[in-house]
Amino acid sequence: MKPSIYGLTQEELNEWLVDNGEKKFRGTQIWDWLYQKRVQNFSEMRNLSKDLINKLEIEFIINPLKEVIVQESNDGTVKYLFELEDKHMIETVLMRQKYGLSVCVTTQIGCNIGCSFCASGLLKKQRNLTAGEIVAQIMQVQHYFDQREEDERVSHIVVMGIGEPFDNYDNVMNFLHIMNDPNGLAIGARHMTVSTSGLVPKIKQFAKLGLQVNLAISLHAPNNDVRTAMMVINKAYPLEKLMDAVDYYIAETNRRVTFEYIMLSNVNDRPEHAQQLADLLSDKKKLTYVNLIPYNPVSEHDNYQRSTKKDIVAFYDILQKNNINAVIRQELGTDIDAACGQLRSKQMKKKKEAK
Repeated sequence: MKPSIYGLTQEELNEWLVDNGEKKFRGTQIWDWLYQKRVQNFSEMRNLSKDLINKLEIEFIINPLKEVIVQESNDGTVKYLFELEDKHMIETVLMRQKYGLSVCVTTQIGCNIGCSFCASGLLKKQRNLTAGEIVAQIMQVQHYFDQREEDERVSHIVVMGIGEPFDNYDNVMNFLHIMNDPNGLAIGARHMTVSTSGLVPKIKQFAKLGLQVNLAISLHAPNNDVRTAMMVINKAYPLEKLMDAVDYYIAETNRRVTFEYIMLSNVNDRPEHAQQLADLLSDKKKLTYVNLIPYNPVSEHDNYQRSTKKDIVAFYDILQKNNINAVIRQELGTDIDAACGQLRSKQMKKKKEAK
């Protein structure tokens, strides 16, 4: 398969041009066609020579994604199922927020983290997505608005789709740099968030980069017993090691960390769990933020149920009394296969049944 040109940073594109006998400034022109004019074919790049266009067509493709399904929610959320060049499928979600248009991208085909409540891990990791395949998700969503002639642009990115982003570290970092490039889509670093289930070495590596990109931790439990039952990764990186990495990140960056906490009835939502969580974060109050997430049930994980609204509010109140910054996440897209991985899982089942 040819790689997507979206996977090149501007510096890498310039190097490729020079190595192929072209002038470096052509990189600025190509970048403009890709991210400002947002063309879909190299032949549309009218200020390039036919020879250069031919070189580009031999070496690269632009968009590696084929749109399979688009589901639009009553609240404006849009969920996309894309097919890649090798026929694997991924999901991408557009969410309309008060602060702008936010897109949640996928970074792997399948996931090896094995969280027991998650639809994403129903398919084990097949491979990492390339930087170009991750960038293409953002570009597909932007084209969605361009085609409708709507004057809207993607303003925020969350790297929280299928897969563990830090298990595909280099490609995800390239993706962030490409999205942040002032000559491209110019999405501000502080408007991007990367979520990890807790790969401790990568959290520390990420801290050293000096990026302004936000970090979120998929915590989901306040003690090792509960977290290990929910998330196998806790065996390798228990809470003691994870919190040490968070402390390191805060010391290096002085940036706030968000803790994602999915609310599961009678699993991690009891008052004692709330107090344990408050105690766990007590020394990080000023630079931590807890996001309480109502659970979207997954048919394959029917042993889990969502917490009641009453229990979520009671949990929230305990955190507040302990001066822990917290919010109950607004639910979006509940009428369109809300849980990450559900749409892909349904489509895969249909393919199997058709055979």
